[in-house]
Amino acid sequence: MSEKIKLNISGKEYEVDKGTTLINVADMVKDDYDSPILLAEFNGRLVELFKTVEKPGNVTFFTIKDKNGRRAYRRSLVFLMQKALDSLYDGEWMDVRVVFSVGTGYYCLAPTDKEGDRIEVTEQFLSDLKDEMLKLVKKDIPIKKSVFKTRDARNKFREEGLYDKEKLLRYRSSSNINLYELDGIYDYFYGYMVPSTGVLTEFNLLPYEDGFILQFVKKGAARLAPYKEYPKLFKVMKESMEWGITMDIATVGALNDAIVAGRTSELILLHEALMEAMVGALARKIKSSERKFIMIAGPSSSGKTTFSHRLSNQLLARGVHTHPIPLDMYYKNRDEMPLDEFGEKDFEAIEGLDIERFNSDMMGLLEGREVELPIFNFKTGKREPVGKRLSVGSEDMLVIEGIHGLNDALSYSLPPESKFKIYISALTQLAIDEHNPLSTTDGRLIRRIVRDARTRGTNAEGTIAMWDSVRRGEEKNIFPFQEKADVLFNSALIYEMAVLKLYAEPLLYAIEEDSPVYAEAKRLKKLLTYFLPMPTDGISSNSLIREFIGGSCYNV
Repeated sequence: MSEKIKLNISGKEYEVDKGTTLINVADMVKDDYDSPILLAEFNGRLVELFKTVEKPGNVTFFTIKDKNGRRAYRRSLVFLMQKALDSLYDGEWMDVRVVFSVGTGYYCLAPTDKEGDRIEVTEQFLSDLKDEMLKLVKKDIPIKKSVFKTRDARNKFREEGLYDKEKLLRYRSSSNINLYELDGIYDYFYGYMVPSTGVLTEFNLLPYEDGFILQFVKKGAARLAPYKEYPKLFKVMKESMEWGITMDIATVGALNDAIVAGRTSELILLHEALMEAMVGALARKIKSSERKFIMIAGPSSSGKTTFSHRLSNQLLARGVHTHPIPLDMYYKNRDEMPLDEFGEKDFEAIEGLDIERFNSDMMGLLEGREVELPIFNFKTGKREPVGKRLSVGSEDMLVIEGIHGLNDALSYSLPPESKFKIYISALTQLAIDEHNPLSTTDGRLIRRIVRDARTRGTNAEGTIAMWDSVRRGEEKNIFPFQEKADVLFNSALIYEMAVLKLYAEPLLYAIEEDSPVYAEAKRLKKLLTYFLPMPTDGISSNSLIREFIGGSCYNV
């Protein structure tokens, strides 16, 4: 007689045979979910559904509506696309490259033929590929995990022409590695996968520029919606990608090669030169625009403060005096703050700012009058009774920085022609390998973990715990306005993850296994293992990365 164990699933108790797979457990409760179950958490640890349960515990299941389920779905969708290409072309064209995420999809470059030339992305090509992917979905083929010797996996990828993947594994210290297999083809993915192709029903393939978009569902949804384009964001990300290729550092493995070859000083100088050239070109553009207000916004840990200082310096070098006006100074008193859906004070809501006062002050400055700007005391949570008086010259400019800077509801009274809008974000140039883009969100989170520990007394556990809330605020208050910017500025440095590794890893290892955020910390630790550490010697005091690791010449 089989031994029975008890599982708690969403507050309900179930009894199952010891050794039952989580796939079978998921089948027992599937009617409680409105979309297929993709992944599980058992006693606080993320696990794939082919795992068996050997002891009592708490089980949480994830669908495509959940962050962890969504990540597994996207990885598995890339694997499905690879298998479909293998089936269509009998393994001849396998080098499809997943370059970066844009909107609700991955931008992909077309596969190469046996001569190394990329095939033309036609409607027929995408139609055939989609049809083949749907056939594989209908077959519901299992996605299996196998343990390989790292050396054998490297040789396998080299033979298949996946050189970036082979290069990545060159720096893996572990002697073993987990590879996934889908009906005879193998790959390595950064993270967990869904159990089989049958759940991968929601996707689309769309021609885009010189490649195509592999589209997936948006956050919180279970069904595909029409794809929304972000042409300005795409342009900046593609330019950054092409610069990385020009520098021969398009992937993590290539960055590691450069570090091993002693090119760290060269990397720092090259990218800082690029950054200064970009800021200088932007300053020239702003000066020639003759606009009064420079409105700067971007998501958390984009480097807005350092960027604002460097931009102001470049403008001053061109004879333009600037005056910083942080939108935080226009906070309402803390007891007047609006509440979010959880009943907590929402410090990121636009209603938390004194919009009327802001517009009155800015119009006064625009008209040449002296105004008294408010001063907000963050310790007391109240505005000071006496503010700061300011008047500006006719050629001066005001630098307004804050999360609502691009939202015209904030600056409704200011003439559109008086505003120069800048969206800034850290849009990483690197990919992990051919099929695994590096998440820009992960890059910003690691920046914030390092900065919060250094300047705010917040440990990594606290930063990770609040990250989902930060992301919700960004999605509501920042991202919808990014395409309205006059300029999108990429603040990512090609070498920064190798530098941040030195600071972030100890902070992540301090998170205990019983922490609610341990699974996320473990995922980030795994990401950082791909990077060789890079010393900070040679990084200038005005570098944007100094805002996070310390040593900046600016008050950040």
